[in-house]
Amino acid sequence: MFIAELTSEHFAAVVTLANRIHGDNYLDNASLQSMQYQGVKNGINGSFVAVDNAGDIIGYRLSFAAGQWQSDDWCSQELWPVSPDRMAYFKSVGVAVAARGQGVASALLRQSVVALKQQGALGGLAHIWRESPGNAAQRYFSQAGATLLKVHPDKWRHLSESAGYHCPVCGALCRCSAAEMVLVF
Repeated sequence: MFIAELTSEHFAAVVTLANRIHGDNYLDNASLQSMQYQGVKNGINGSFVAVDNAGDIIGYRLSFAAGQWQSDDWCSQELWPVSPDRMAYFKSVGVAVAARGQGVASALLRQSVVALKQQGALGGLAHIWRESPGNAAQRYFSQAGATLLKVHPDKWRHLSESAGYHCPVCGALCRCSAAEMVLVF
């Protein structure tokens, strides 16, 4: 396996993988392109893919550069240990079922942290899907050194109502909660 910067040549495979993991209509080419731009600052890309020896994408990490993403109602800025203009955002991660437990997500996170620090970020925020199988997402992010700030019920419900997102746990109306977590660099 090797880690590579996310480029447009990876979009189709990343969209397919993300929708398989997170549910139908989670990601499309247009939204991925926008997200990829949000991750590039000073010519440094903060988003990456993991590629296996056969050339297949087995994981991805989408990250936004500090100052290039918009805080929302699920962001508790008063709890953040770094200023908002120095806070990057870990938007999404996904690893193919067959590649889980092999350190793929951790390798992607490490590479994103290196790039985000080079861009000038002092920390990274994430909204972790608490209903991931066995709450593995929160465990993995905690093991990386992140701390829990707040839990937000119904974090993705608006996507079900407005964008047709179909949650793999809840179905047509997502009721999943998010753990707002921060990783200080």
